[in-house]
Order: sequence, then C-alpha cells, then structure tokens
Amino acid sequence: MALFESNFFSESLGMCVTANVILPQATTGQIGMEGKQGAGKHPCLYLLHGMSDDHSIWLRRTSIERYAAEYGIAVVMPNVHRSYYTDMARGYKYFTYISEELPRLMESFFPISDQRCDRFVAGLSMGGYGAFKVGLSCPDRYAATASLSGVVDVASWVEERPSEEQHWIFGDDLSTVKNSQHDCLHLLEQMAKDGVEQPKIYQICGTEDFLFDNNKNARPRIEAVASDYTYKEAPGVHNWSFWDEHIQDVLSWLPIQHR
Repeated sequence: MALFESNFFSESLGMCVTANVILPQATTGQIGMEGKQGAGKHPCLYLLHGMSDDHSIWLRRTSIERYAAEYGIAVVMPNVHRSYYTDMARGYKYFTYISEELPRLMESFFPISDQRCDRFVAGLSMGGYGAFKVGLSCPDRYAATASLSGVVDVASWVEERPSEEQHWIFGDDLSTVKNSQHDCLHLLEQMAKDGVEQPKIYQICGTEDFLFDNNKNARPRIEAVASDYTYKEAPGVHNWSFWDEHIQDVLSWLPIQHR
C-alpha cells in the first residue's frame, strides 16, 4: 500500500484541512503484505474517526493499511474534529465537506473511482453515526455504510445525554433532532417509504459498550425497513482492540467489485 497525507483547501469549510489516504499497490516485496491493484480506478472506503480523535487515529491504533492491502481498496481518513459530521448550527459545514466536497477532491487527486458501486463509508463511535448519516443521506452515491460502536440513534442520545456542545452542533432545541436530516433512523425510514435504493448496512457493537443499548434498541427499526442489513454484536467495550478486530469484518463484508 502507498500512504499519503493530503493537505488541501476546503471551500466548504473555508480553511486548509488534512486527510490520510491509503492507495493499493501491487507488491510482493513487503513482508506480511499481499498487495492487490486491479485495473482502472480503485474502489474507496471513507473511514471516519470518533469524537476524541482525528484523521491519523485509524493508522495509529489499527492495522488498517495491512488489512486493506488484500482487497485492493483505497481508504480515505479525514478529520472533522468534534462536529458529528454535521453542518453545525454554530460552526463549520462538515457534512457538506464529508459527503460532497471530499469525495470530489479525492477522486480528482487520486485514481479513485467515482462510481456508486465503488464508494463506501464506515466509522466508529461518532464516526459510526457519521457513516450512517452520509450513506443514508446520499444513497445515490454510496453502495454500503458501516457503523462500529456508533451513535446509531442520535435523537435518543441527545435526549438522554444533552450537552452544551450538542447545541453548537444541532441547535438550541435538541428535540428537533428527531425526524430531521440528522436522524439516521428517520432517513432510512423515509427512503423505504419513497422506494429509494438503499446502501447495504452493517452495524456492530460490543455487548459491554456504553453504546450497546443505543445500538440494540435501534435494531428493530432498521430491520423493519432496510433492504440489506447485517447486525452483529460481540463481547467487547468501546476500545481499539474491538475496532481493530471488527474493521476486518467490515472489509470482508464490503461489496467490492474486483477487476
């Protein structure tokens, strides 16, 4: 795999930003790596961080570079600070940046496919929420979305654990999050009602995780309307040991079309 730190100006945010990018590299000389590189442009996974982290964390805490090598997939890891991947009520337009501008820029900078069938989004914790939000808001652009220990039901989360920071993100009245563009469960239910083609959905959480109830309680609503839904739970807490293990499951689950 080839690793790049990409620094560029974001028009959505009005500032310079950084993303780490892994690209497939066909190689037999790297110990423990069986790199694959298909013909044409690469499928791509947008891999999102949690609230306390940044664009570097997946590389520092997991072996994502090694895991992705065998699939011939590019991985883009952006930084959104503590924004909940949202166009903030008092802050920056991080949802616009992640869902629209970032893919467009990455596909212009690197040999990354712009086809829906080749574009996926996943994340952990806050990034699990962000992955569902992006995938379910833009089903015409993402073929699959995966949440690891994510804030799947954000409306319940902000109701149960309101904070001043959430007002900066979602606005003064947190009750308006429910059934809004921020509510992933509502987005999915609306898609089903409208007959829109859905992305594949993958959800996993540790049974000892503080977000387990949030995930478990959301499951029936997702099952009722999702066209292709994988739900898993496994022993584990909210930590990198769990995510390092289960990002491998996500990679094997992705509908990567090998060329």
